[in-house]
Amino acid sequence: MRNSQEVIGVIPARLESKRLPGKVLLSIAGKAMVHRVYESARQSRLLSSLIVATDSEEVQRYCLGHDIPVTMTGRHPSGTDRLHEVMERTQGDEPMLRSDHIELLLEPILARRAEVTTLKVAMDDAEARDPNSVKVVTDDKGHALYFSRLPIPFDRSGSGGIRYYKHIGLYAYTRQALAQFHRLPQSSLELAEKLEQLRFLQNGIAILVAETPYDTIGVDTEADLERVIALFGG
Repeated sequence: MRNSQEVIGVIPARLESKRLPGKVLLSIAGKAMVHRVYESARQSRLLSSLIVATDSEEVQRYCLGHDIPVTMTGRHPSGTDRLHEVMERTQGDEPMLRSDHIELLLEPILARRAEVTTLKVAMDDAEARDPNSVKVVTDDKGHALYFSRLPIPFDRSGSGGIRYYKHIGLYAYTRQALAQFHRLPQSSLELAEKLEQLRFLQNGIAILVAETPYDTIGVDTEADLERVIALFGG
């Protein structure tokens, strides 16, 4: 796919984490987690550039010591707000994203079919009951109806056969959508579920959700970290 637009990849890297403190600098087979994310994302030929955005001097020092482009930001309530600050320093009309599956995220943006995109992957019933896995329900055209930590849709009859989808927390945005997000106050649904993407939905901003067969592991707990380390053979 040819790309005539400048596409900037931004990896938000907040050091503080309630469930897994300092997680972006935790080692995975000898490299910090943020380092692994950067190496995976930079393999995409669609990215014009890639940068880590952080409010932590410790993360900044690590990146500078490993030749990873990094910029310092202020403190923000969400990763999307952090991206907006980076965008304000950047010229041009570009979508911004966090990680891989990049082609799937960017195709609707570059084709001007969407302003915000994210990903989903099929999941089993057991994982759907885990509040650490965010679920998404979409309409027939692939637009998000809702995101929740609870199993959605609810199988009221108990008959089974419900197809659940896990939300993979990677996004692409146009510059305009990102600016609009930042202007909006945190929404009640966003605060209730602790899911920043609900700020878009509660304000009537569509999110196109593409399905991928390839899951990722979002590292939020020690168990997640152990799974990732095992995959890297560490």
